[in-house]
Amino acid sequence: MGWIFRFFRAREANVAIITALAAIPMCFLVGMSVDYGTAADRQVQLNAYADAAALAAVTPTMMAESVSQATTAAQNTFNGQASTLSGVTYNNANLTVNISTSGSVRTVTVGYTATYNTFFPTLLGRGSMPLSGTSTATGGLPPNINFYLLLDDSPSMAIAATPSGVATMVSNTQTQCDSAPNGGASCGCAFGCHESHPSSENHCNATSCSLSGTGNPGGEDNYALARALGVTLQIDLLSQAAQNLMTTAQTTESGINATYQMAIYTFDTAVNMIQTLTSNLSTAKTAASNIGLLEVYSNNNLTSSNSNNDEDTNYETAMSTINSTMPNPGSGTNTHGDTPQEVLFFVTDGVEDECESPTLNSYSGGGCRQQYLMNSDTDWCTTIKNRGIRIAVLYTEYLPLPNNGWYKNFDGGGAGIASFQPNIGTQLQNCASPGLYTEVDSGGDITGALAALFNMAVQSSYLSK
Repeated sequence: MGWIFRFFRAREANVAIITALAAIPMCFLVGMSVDYGTAADRQVQLNAYADAAALAAVTPTMMAESVSQATTAAQNTFNGQASTLSGVTYNNANLTVNISTSGSVRTVTVGYTATYNTFFPTLLGRGSMPLSGTSTATGGLPPNINFYLLLDDSPSMAIAATPSGVATMVSNTQTQCDSAPNGGASCGCAFGCHESHPSSENHCNATSCSLSGTGNPGGEDNYALARALGVTLQIDLLSQAAQNLMTTAQTTESGINATYQMAIYTFDTAVNMIQTLTSNLSTAKTAASNIGLLEVYSNNNLTSSNSNNDEDTNYETAMSTINSTMPNPGSGTNTHGDTPQEVLFFVTDGVEDECESPTLNSYSGGGCRQQYLMNSDTDWCTTIKNRGIRIAVLYTEYLPLPNNGWYKNFDGGGAGIASFQPNIGTQLQNCASPGLYTEVDSGGDITGALAALFNMAVQSSYLSK
């Protein structure tokens, strides 16, 4: 019996024994963590597929189709992704798609069951793990929408649309400096300013202000000069983009059985009606071709009798006028008594030129003059959005002009546009409704940006669970 006591008292090779005894639970834990971790990952992927399937049944295009077609769209979306998932056993019988409608609203619930095949079936004592989940999406039938376009046609939109265009304009206007001493050696003008009486100009060179008229061939204004040089202006891109938007809207509404109406306004010192609200989008497209730049009498003179120091952009007037023009929105359904939704498309370079308090800049010699962005006594963006009207904003970037004295420093007595140019986009984004803001830089695709905003505005589907 003594050997038994010696065995239990022995301490040799105890680490190997303990390791051998612990190997079994360690293998079990490793196998369990691998399988449960992989199963959880597969669950997340299948839930994402279910989300995509539910949304596929309530896109604007599918909302115009039958319940049967929407069901097929959901099934195809889920099956096309789930069938490629490794380690998962699944077939179409494991998928349920339930669709209910209430008035113009469709609710889609996608449910699935699947089986994850474990890597360590012997250790876990099971060869598979069940997976299941549901996703619900709700979509309204494509709403009827009235779109109001409020487009900036003030002189700042006469800037050449590309850096190369800016360079061309500057090199061909070397007799057009800012008023001395602000211009210094920074001669040349990047803007195709539209003037009915350019001979009234009194531009300056680097040292004096003795030159009369623009100095352009035949005394033409810079707008005519830009045309002669083949330079595209920002206003040209805007006009073309507005025309193309009408085609996009026409194609979209015919595909989803919605009704869209368009109204087009431009703004500068006042609001100008280009097209009253119409469902004839071909007519609206023709009207959009008439969008053009504000023509002034001459530099600093709106008319022969109104010397307004080039204060030609007034957001206060623009936003207050369009606010009073747009009716309160409805839900956009075809039910009796309902009215269309209302969406404001606001396209601008974000720089205002108007005498209003509080001022950011003024002439050092006295008087009221400043340029600032959307600086008015009323927060019109919030006022309009609080009425339930969505605002889609396209910021056509105010191209920095580092060699332009007016851009840098006004008349030498205050900070120029350069001091707040980096903040313009942020303020315009705050004006927009969630998800309805975009911007294009110089020479960018305004047509594409407007079309993208339009598509975001008409999208009405969302996941509800």
